[in-house]
Amino acid sequence: MSEDSLREEVLTARRIVVKVGSSSLTTAAGGLDADRVDALVDALAKVRSRPDAPEVVLVSSGAIAAGLAPLGLDRRPKDLARQQAAASVGQGLLVARYTASFARYGIRVGQVLLTAEDASRRAHYRNAYRTLDQLLAMGAMPVVNENDTVATAEIKFGDNDRLAALVAHLVRADLLVLLSDVDGLYDGDPSQPGTSRIAEVSGPHDLDGIRIGSAGKAGVGTGGMVTKVEAARIATGAGIPVVLTAASHAADALAGRSTGTLFRRTGSRTSDRMLWLAHASSPRGALHLDAGAVEAVVSGGASLLPAGVTKVDGEFAAGDPVDLLGENGHIVARGLVNFDARELPRLLGRSTRDLAQEFGAGYEREVVHRDDLVVLHG
Repeated sequence: MSEDSLREEVLTARRIVVKVGSSSLTTAAGGLDADRVDALVDALAKVRSRPDAPEVVLVSSGAIAAGLAPLGLDRRPKDLARQQAAASVGQGLLVARYTASFARYGIRVGQVLLTAEDASRRAHYRNAYRTLDQLLAMGAMPVVNENDTVATAEIKFGDNDRLAALVAHLVRADLLVLLSDVDGLYDGDPSQPGTSRIAEVSGPHDLDGIRIGSAGKAGVGTGGMVTKVEAARIATGAGIPVVLTAASHAADALAGRSTGTLFRRTGSRTSDRMLWLAHASSPRGALHLDAGAVEAVVSGGASLLPAGVTKVDGEFAAGDPVDLLGENGHIVARGLVNFDARELPRLLGRSTRDLAQEFGAGYEREVVHRDDLVVLHG
């Protein structure tokens, strides 16, 4: 392959986040596959040995899968308690395997476990960035995973594809590489004849008419092609290109060769706060908007005022994230609300001037300020 055909987005990246799924690291029975781990480490170490070596952060699934066999489980449990028990056993095995494998190249490993709460609380977010940045500065290989041993349904990322996209934004990465058991995005079921790999995606319009289903083959992970495309959408929208390919093609992907699918950046870097609000926050309730309020918020760049709210759902406190719904019930935006759920019903449909006259100056304010609001759908 000529030098001209190499992917510039890969070759110019100075900081790369690589995510690998459970099915790419484990055997069918659920235990860690040492050969697969070593092959991935070989590819990452090769990148680190280049004269212009970029920094690399590894986001690795596999803790729950690695803990199945030692605990006598033949499949991933459905209940949270046994998943957490498996993660507790498996996380140590996973990091020990990485530590031993990277030691062949004299590279130290630093474990970083995160929950969605670490992305939602600014102090946690800053601390996570400082830790990862310092590990990279000291030449260590950060290995990031969701902290499955303590994460509840309310504070889980849900899958490590989304976690990887948020980590890529957190560490200001120039590239995200998603490694799976499928060698890219296909225009249909890759197991069926007649389908072909999509080499590049320049924007959402390139996916029109393509049915994106779960493409994972192993039964030990939680992700699929849907979560990978969503992670790519998050990352590219924040100005970070994405390469999606098979773990067995990691070395080629990191060398810039045309393996897998390249998702080109579609946006520019946004604030950490807005990315968290859009993709890592858990809404505590919902506000229903009339047509005028939807237009003002989505197209007009306006704050949400009490006059535009028609109904309140859920129990939430001032400062909590809430979804903003159009008249058809679809989510159009998300924001941090300035009032408790119990306060809002008496304010609905009224002007801020009237509210200030009746309840005091403290009520002459927005329900959601524009600076605390992110549009999700037009």
